[in-house]
Amino acid sequence: MIRVAAVGDIHMGPESQGTLRPSFETLPACADVLLLAGDLTRHGTPEEAAIVAREIKDLGVPVVAVLGNHDHHDERPEEVTAILRDAGAHVLEGEAAVVGADGARIGVAGTKGFGGGFVGRCAGEFGEPLMKEFVRYTRRCADGLHSALKHLDEQDCDVRIALTHFAPVPDTLAGEPLEIYPFLGSYLLAEAIDTGGADLAVHGHAHAGTEHGMTSGGVRVRNVAQPVIGQAFHVYHLPGRQG
Repeated sequence: MIRVAAVGDIHMGPESQGTLRPSFETLPACADVLLLAGDLTRHGTPEEAAIVAREIKDLGVPVVAVLGNHDHHDERPEEVTAILRDAGAHVLEGEAAVVGADGARIGVAGTKGFGGGFVGRCAGEFGEPLMKEFVRYTRRCADGLHSALKHLDEQDCDVRIALTHFAPVPDTLAGEPLEIYPFLGSYLLAEAIDTGGADLAVHGHAHAGTEHGMTSGGVRVRNVAQPVIGQAFHVYHLPGRQG
């Protein structure tokens, strides 16, 4: 079994420094990789990113992350990404990473994603340029995720995981107000996961949502926002496979 630890929406600031490190230091005993599903900082400042970097540096397991909307708030996502990468994390946006654990190859494809809603009640590329760009941005994120998953299909991975911040399905939003579903995720992400191929999809963002969901293609989806899972991380077990 491949053990995947995941958490999102840790929203770290100066007063939270050191709060997760004791739990993260137990990871080598219980997990093969740590996935961070965005909103790692409160306002996306380099100072907050440095706090996250100290929490995840030299943990003894690979760390793979995507950014969230909070990590973009200060409009310096490149700096946030660089700081996290300097700490050893693989930070993905339309990209893939393959990490090793006890001979297994764990493939992770990642994007922040974006909103737009779900089938039957979603935004379309019609009308004002701003609305068109809203949907096109989501589509670009989904296309990047699909390409990254297809790339992993060529890398002889034992498992493939889709890592996003925004939700790919409405299942894991249950508990959130219906009015804000369009701002919490998009069906385009689920389409990318189903057509690109994955063994598990992990996201955050929906603090009042539900942990368990599934795409229409049968891929398990897990909302790992920390307010949902209620702990420093949750570990999921995936059977390894070759090819």
